[in-house]
Amino acid sequence: MTPHERGRSAGPARRTGSTLHPGAWWLWALGLGTAATRTTNPLLLALLLAASAHVVATHRSSAPWSRSYAAFARLALAVLLVRVLFAVALGSPVPGTHTLLTLPEIPLPHWAQGIRLGGRVTAEAVVFAVYDGLRLATLLVCVGAANALASPARLLKSLPGALYETGVAVVVALTFAPHLVADVQRLRAARRLRGRPDRGLRGLLQVGLPVLEGALERSVALAAAMESRGYGRAAEVPASVRRTTAALTLGGLLGVCAGTYGLLTAEGGTYGVPVLLAGAAAALAGLRLGGRRSLRTRYRPDPWGLHAWLTAGSGAAAAALLTLASVRDPQALHPGVVPLIAPTLPLWPAAAVLPAVLPAFAVPGEPS
Repeated sequence: MTPHERGRSAGPARRTGSTLHPGAWWLWALGLGTAATRTTNPLLLALLLAASAHVVATHRSSAPWSRSYAAFARLALAVLLVRVLFAVALGSPVPGTHTLLTLPEIPLPHWAQGIRLGGRVTAEAVVFAVYDGLRLATLLVCVGAANALASPARLLKSLPGALYETGVAVVVALTFAPHLVADVQRLRAARRLRGRPDRGLRGLLQVGLPVLEGALERSVALAAAMESRGYGRAAEVPASVRRTTAALTLGGLLGVCAGTYGLLTAEGGTYGVPVLLAGAAAALAGLRLGGRRSLRTRYRPDPWGLHAWLTAGSGAAAAALLTLASVRDPQALHPGVVPLIAPTLPLWPAAAVLPAVLPAFAVPGEPS
């Protein structure tokens, strides 16, 4: 076989992981997370979890960062259990008549009025805690789906110039984390082979110090390599532009926080969306101006095509439809616990979750 034939048979080099723009995966996941905040119905939250799990199963690559979905799922389960334990141990403001058990109550001083340790545990309080904890757990799982589908390195290339330094720090931290875990496992295995303890305080000190020393050496070597390649260079911009950038970014972030708070509360439903949109526009304008300070170029930028629009739009559609359903039929999306009734699956809000599964069928999977 000639060199030309070998090169032709090898084919063009392909990127690892999904070819979709990483920002589309994050917008899709944030849309699912927004939809999860609009309901406490466990059946609808289970549909959102199933949608995210199906998309992750069909589009997850073999990269190490793609295994983070299981870690976020375990974290979500831990958050749910902690929420229930807090409701059992510290009490709940939800009144109830179905007593499950009565714990010994610890008397508290007068300045701690309103806080209870122990006492009567009702089924209504436990169910309310499960609904509330499941909503937060679903939000964490949606974030885990974005981490499992979007490559951190490719996401770094898509960040605005104003966030480039922060993105570099985050990607470096995510890259070094697996090395730290591997160093801990290697040192613990070496100590066990030598018959030395690898647990307890002494084992932790004996293992932690070499791991810390190796991490510092790796960090210094990486810093020297980045400095030699020109990382950290900044362009000179006028003082007026810097002040305008700071004002737009800070004001925009405050507007996003105020608008999000308005969306999450019943009283702020009228001003939540306008304030959120205005804050997002101001923050984007500030990031655009702040990008003038960054001296960098993009090598093979990720295209934003039809599949990216479909993915981001499917998450936005699920969020918008469930938000509309929460306004028109709040009882269906927030099942009551007093009196204690079994939750039902509302047909129209359940159909609103279906767009979230669109990327599993409309977006090509990982290239082989």
